[in-house]
Amino acid sequence: MAASDWRLEGEWMKNCNCAFGCPCDFNALPTHGYCKGMVGMRIARGHFEGVKLDGLCFAVVVDFPGALHQGNGKMQPIVDQRATPEQRQALFNILSGKHSAEGTLFHIFSLIVTTIHDPVFAPFEFSFDKNGRVAKLIAGDVLETEVEPIKNPVTGAPHRVQVVMPEGFEHRAAEVASANIRSTGAISFETQGTHSSLANVVQTPEGVAA
Repeated sequence: MAASDWRLEGEWMKNCNCAFGCPCDFNALPTHGYCKGMVGMRIARGHFEGVKLDGLCFAVVVDFPGALHQGNGKMQPIVDQRATPEQRQALFNILSGKHSAEGTLFHIFSLIVTTIHDPVFAPFEFSFDKNGRVAKLIAGDVLETEVEPIKNPVTGAPHRVQVVMPEGFEHRAAEVASANIRSTGAISFETQGTHSSLANVVQTPEGVAA
């Protein structure tokens, strides 16, 4: 078990360049053979040791040349510019994976990422309606992503799909939606109508809290 006391509870989005239904969730290869995407969170309640993180946002942009488990990934953290120096370090401590048990989300990322670009500190705009499958994250001028429901190709009506992962290390259940992504930082790319997962999550040093 990891020794540090931390917890992140809040709204989570994972948007990437793959087709709807992220292949990673099914232990399958990426749609295009590589993965470019982002995860973002608005922390409703959180802390690292004695440092409170309530209300802050962060995002991580990633680039993997193949499937995630094959490693050699690149990432760039984007942190809410409102965070104090202590809060910034607290978030970096969590993202590092050094304070998480083996096999948990941030620990796994620490094993598959080989290049970490300098962090960006930016103002965040974050809106989130999981059940409506509508969300938006804007981080300064380096990242913008919008989420909307998948549409029926014949009628145009909103289409609803959920993914349930009883043993998931990222989340236990998510709404699947459609994302547009525009990333202009150290990892630059753009997508239209690609995968999005929206979830409410609780992450701890021991993994997802049931």
